[in-house]
Amino acid sequence: MASVGLSFADGAAEGPRSLTSAVQGRLRADILSTRLLPGQKLHIAGLAKQFSVSLAAVREALSRLVADGLVQASDQRGFRVSPVSLADLADVTQTRIDIEGLALRRSIERGGPDWVASVESSFAALKAVPYRYPDDPTVHYEEWVIRHRVFHRALVSACGSNWLLGFRDVLHEQSERYRRLAIRRQDGEPRDVEAEHAAIVAAVLKRDADAAVAALALHFSTTMRSVELAAPKIAKVSGVS
Repeated sequence: MASVGLSFADGAAEGPRSLTSAVQGRLRADILSTRLLPGQKLHIAGLAKQFSVSLAAVREALSRLVADGLVQASDQRGFRVSPVSLADLADVTQTRIDIEGLALRRSIERGGPDWVASVESSFAALKAVPYRYPDDPTVHYEEWVIRHRVFHRALVSACGSNWLLGFRDVLHEQSERYRRLAIRRQDGEPRDVEAEHAAIVAAVLKRDADAAVAALALHFSTTMRSVELAAPKIAKVSGVS
C-alpha cells in the first residue's frame, strides 16, 4: 500500500465516528494525489492494520468514498479505487465546464468587492509558489495544489447556490486525479498554466462573463488534452485507456 500510516492518539476517546472520518480523509488524499492508483484494490484488513482502527471504521470510510465516486464496491471483489478512462475524462471535463461555467457566470453577476478581492488574493498566493517540485518535475508542489483548489473555489464562491458549489466540488475532485496523472508526463506540448489562470482573472476583473467562461473552458480542455497526450505513458501504472 502506497500511503503511510496514521497516528491516532487516544483513539478510543475520539470515538468511532471521528476515526472513520480520519481514515476517510487520508484515503481521499491518497486517491486524489494518485498515491493510490486508479483500479488499485483496497483491502479492509490491511488498511485497518495500517491505520490501527477497526474493520468497521475502514468499511464505513470506504463506503463514504463510494458515495463520492472515488471508490467502487463489488460483492465479489470488495473495494477498489475507481478506475479512470479517457471517455470518463471527457465526460467529467465537459460537465465541469457546464457546472463551473454557470457558477462563474453567476459569481460575476452577483459578486461584490469582497469576492473580487478574494479572487485577486488567491491568484496572487497561487503565483507565489512553484507548479512542480524543482528536483522532480513529475510531481506537483503540494502547496501549489492546495492554493490551486482555493483559487478555483474563490472564482465561483459568489454564485449563491450551495447545490451548484457541491456539484462543482465533486467534479473538481474527479478531475484532480486526471491532472495528477498528467503531470507525470514531461514530453508533449508545453503549457503555461499561470497564463491560463491569468486570462480567467483578467476577464473576471472586467466583469466579462462570456470571456471568463471561455477562458475557464479552455483551461479545463487543455488539462484534458494533457491527459490524452499522457495516456500511453501513464497507462502503464494507472490503466488509462
